[in-house]
Amino acid sequence: MNKKTIKEFLDIKVDEYNQPFFIKDDPISIPHRFTKKQDIEIAGFFAATFAWGNRRSIINSCTALMSLMDNSPYQFIMNHEEKDLVPFMAFVHRTFNATDLFHFISFFKYHYTYPGSQSLETAFSLWMKPGDTTMENALNGFHHYFFSKQIADEYPKRTMKHIAAPFKRSACKRLNMFLRWMVRKDDKAVDFGIWHNISPAQLICPVDLHVARVAKRLNIIQRKQVDWQSAIELTDYLRTLDKEDPVKYDFALFNLGIIEKF
Repeated sequence: MNKKTIKEFLDIKVDEYNQPFFIKDDPISIPHRFTKKQDIEIAGFFAATFAWGNRRSIINSCTALMSLMDNSPYQFIMNHEEKDLVPFMAFVHRTFNATDLFHFISFFKYHYTYPGSQSLETAFSLWMKPGDTTMENALNGFHHYFFSKQIADEYPKRTMKHIAAPFKRSACKRLNMFLRWMVRKDDKAVDFGIWHNISPAQLICPVDLHVARVAKRLNIIQRKQVDWQSAIELTDYLRTLDKEDPVKYDFALFNLGIIEKF
């Protein structure tokens, strides 16, 4: 296909899948249960973190975690006592366990307590530089912040694998998906668009094996590895289709790979 044909094809698929029906069976359904901004951020971050493997399993794990937090994650994180964490000791989702969870909770409490940090957006935007065209600095800065001594003198090394970063050459699929949820806003009401200091044009398309397979079939990317460079290569191409909102094509690429087995 030439570029004009690819754009027409992907635009059709975006319109087909960027619809409210998409929410129910996707991890994004978890933050959609909430209306408070901080609840949406926390629930969304956990949903994105757990987003590998079977989607039903992801949603079930998130539902269990939100229930443990009395379905008020922000209030729980800000006001819990040590004894309130005992029921979390048995929590596990694939390789994510209570050790990881307790560090996540510590991070959220530290961040939201810090003056001027009423939103999780600043945990990313603080590290951006004027003229940044991508989220690379934001993601690297977030990783260092998440594991800084400000949060804890020591942190579990095993938890590091749950927070990706470009400097580790990761595609950062789950974090890029979370950022899409928080930043993108259109009239379809799938993504939230509750962050305003990061532009949709700066977002990087989430890429995993399924998305990469579709992109290669369309001759959009050539790189064999699924890593940060392949995410950049994919997004650079998508910007030629829509420079203001390249990541909207995530709907098309993901569902072509997962649902249509393109």
